[in-house]
Amino acid sequence: MKLSDIPALLKNELSPRWVCNEPSSKHLRGIQCDSRHVSPGDLFVAIPGSETDGHFFLEQAKLAGAGAVIVEKEPNKSLGIPTLLVTNSRLALAQLAAPFFGFPTRELDLIGITGTNGKTTTSILTETILKEANRKVGLIGTLGTRYENEKLKNINTTPESLEIQRTLRRMKNRDVDSVVMEVSSHGLALGRVTGCDFQIAAISNLSQDHLDFHGDMKNYSEAKKLLFKRYLCKGGIAVINITELNTLDFVEAVAQKDASTIKISKSRKSEADVFCKQYTCGPDNTEMEVFTPAGSFEVSVPLIGAFNVENSLLAIGIAFALDIPNAIIKQGLAKCPQVPGRLERIESKDYQPRVFVDYAHTPDALKKLLSTLRPLSAGRLIVVFGCGGDRDRSKRPIMGRVVAENADIALLTSDNPRNEDPEIILRDVETGLQASKFYERSELLSCQTGYTKVSNRKDAIVAAVSLANPKDIVVIAGKGHEDYQIIGSKRFPFDDREEARQALKQKVL
Repeated sequence: MKLSDIPALLKNELSPRWVCNEPSSKHLRGIQCDSRHVSPGDLFVAIPGSETDGHFFLEQAKLAGAGAVIVEKEPNKSLGIPTLLVTNSRLALAQLAAPFFGFPTRELDLIGITGTNGKTTTSILTETILKEANRKVGLIGTLGTRYENEKLKNINTTPESLEIQRTLRRMKNRDVDSVVMEVSSHGLALGRVTGCDFQIAAISNLSQDHLDFHGDMKNYSEAKKLLFKRYLCKGGIAVINITELNTLDFVEAVAQKDASTIKISKSRKSEADVFCKQYTCGPDNTEMEVFTPAGSFEVSVPLIGAFNVENSLLAIGIAFALDIPNAIIKQGLAKCPQVPGRLERIESKDYQPRVFVDYAHTPDALKKLLSTLRPLSAGRLIVVFGCGGDRDRSKRPIMGRVVAENADIALLTSDNPRNEDPEIILRDVETGLQASKFYERSELLSCQTGYTKVSNRKDAIVAAVSLANPKDIVVIAGKGHEDYQIIGSKRFPFDDREEARQALKQKVL
């Protein structure tokens, strides 16, 4: 890619124009959006972020040898290197990343999975089936990026466009042929998947989340639909969970494109292509009888909960769209590993309570989680939960109400408070717990129902495990696989799973 070719690669809506030192036909060495990674001859794209702004680091990029820069704020003084002004530098980066890396998604089977809940579990189920079909698989999502022998952490569920395209090219160069990607509403709204051609686009469900970013459910839903309207390739296939009717308009969105649809449902519905004739959830697995257009089969999936029936069906629909035989699908489902932080059972002894850690951080996910565990408990259902700071405040009392209606004992605690006062967050959640009675922490030991507040998350986990008896179930919700807690602008090491293990070790008999 030549520097002089850049404006032609950008859409007119970005109004690209050189404001300093119009470039020659020199070739780009690379593209960067972090000034610390700039090497001589690179193009640096300055992106405004939530915590900092790439425009603050233009001089650093120049000193590191940047051959040109793209900005959306014209510098006060000339940098002395080619400077391209656009209306949105993040979108400019996204529009340049795919051609710079040679449009890698055109050489891969790219599967995008969106939805409020279930993206991670469905992606792992799909990955397992594809591996059973002898495909070389790459995975990009909440748990990180992995392919072949590579395993990397991601800051966001859906990384920045530059990182996505760079990673996809590396995957293809390592002979990966299929990539499963979790596609978040943020990633769609911010254009991170620009340049991605998805052969398969799937949605698990839709419920309240991220309204601090999207404003309302309509905008949130419209962001999700972009996966199908804008990024599903011509002749692609949409796989849509219609168990809950609020996804039916996604079917209508696909109908406007040259694409086909596979509809899945947890219960038998006349309009479903893949559905569950019946299922039985046990303490360790779920037995399912599944119908597909290629025939029916029975399978035991080593995951529990009705919501994992839906996740499994979505993965089956994706596999069917890729022409994978039912026999292979069945074998893959049966081999699915424990998904980190998703109803993850913490090892305990027979005389100790069962403890689970789950990522549920939305009202819908929390309700489904507690509904799954309720029939498995011979005693009380005890939940440790909270809400994140600097996020949608409107869901906090709803979360409290869900817990009051579906758990016996609740310990309200900090999640990731970020820049908010943890006590204010707890008070917001507590307004939804009015159907439950407040007790001091020391009083809960002899209570069958009620709640207390323990703002320190470690103390809350210890308290929950301490008061539980062998017949009780303890579930620690909200952070799942995360191995950190965000307080202020810093991340501190903290893992619910490890804290639960330590609490069980310290539990007095």
